[in-house]
Amino acid sequence: MRIRASGLALLLLAAACGGSSGTRAKTPEVFHVGLFHVGVDHVPPSLPALVDALADLGYLTENQSETFKKCLGNIPRTLTLQGKNLRLDWRNLPDEAAADEAAKEFVRDKVDLIVAFESQSIRAAHAATTTIPVVFLHALDPVGEGLVQSLSHPGGNMTGLIGFRQLAGKQLEMFKNIMPSLKRVLAVTNPEDPSGQDLMDGIRETAVAEHLTLVERSASTEAEITRVFEAIRPGEVDGVVIASQDLQTKFSLPMIHLALEHHLPISVGFKARVEKGGLFSYGPDFPAVGQKAAVYVDKILKGARPADLPVEEMTELELVINQKVADDLGLKLSRQWLDSADEVIDYITPATGVANVPGCA
Repeated sequence: MRIRASGLALLLLAAACGGSSGTRAKTPEVFHVGLFHVGVDHVPPSLPALVDALADLGYLTENQSETFKKCLGNIPRTLTLQGKNLRLDWRNLPDEAAADEAAKEFVRDKVDLIVAFESQSIRAAHAATTTIPVVFLHALDPVGEGLVQSLSHPGGNMTGLIGFRQLAGKQLEMFKNIMPSLKRVLAVTNPEDPSGQDLMDGIRETAVAEHLTLVERSASTEAEITRVFEAIRPGEVDGVVIASQDLQTKFSLPMIHLALEHHLPISVGFKARVEKGGLFSYGPDFPAVGQKAAVYVDKILKGARPADLPVEEMTELELVINQKVADDLGLKLSRQWLDSADEVIDYITPATGVANVPGCA
């Protein structure tokens, strides 16, 4: 269900994690792009599509992009790709403090462009430089957060793509749609997440409209999240939502495991999380976001200014449901929404260690 509201050499290294002008006219022989993200148990699903699109645009060979994507299967902390005329330096980081350091490293290395995935990395890039162009993916409210002057005229060194701005409320509405028995919902938010309040506001509005009772709890660490779940009495809630992008990126897997241990369905951010035991995901078409981001990268490397490239809102949403989770929890789901989903899966992928990919150190 899609819903719309409107070859030099290949170097791949996976190792322990450790300015230039946004308006220059020169074309270096090899562009240097730094990419980073917070969430060490996964890579953002939009990243492989971004790499594919850069290959289609001529920056990488098909073999280089395929090898890079295979090495991402290791969920490496660092990964470097030397393409035909583009060097990609990937950093996957445990928290925002590490993202701040990575952003400063990119500035010291005088990269030509930074690609920042999700709020914690976006904030780090914003704090680190006002001159190096930054393309952001999955931003929530770039105007409200002071990242850009407006969506149509960003006005600085940052531009990119934002998600569906009322998504938190829409996800709760979808929860009720696919699980009509939902009455009481545990909403876990992070008081240290600058975007958390806006997400909670959307969830509260939807809860009123859908006649749902919210049980709001705050947590910033995995230990605090565990305590939240342990304090929930049997029958107190019927489901769980994660009301913080920071918690989504850092602690989705522990929250899925805790929810299943307490026999509760949980809404998650994307398909890979549904495969791990989330009841459903309702969110952006991540490959489409990655493909769009590559267009921004290409335009800027060819001389365009981020200030002149409007921020684009991705309004195409995708619904994935896990029937096995529903069956294991004894839930009856709406046949209408099962039939309307983009995909219904019937398995849970075991939580095993990351398999090593041959050829990736």
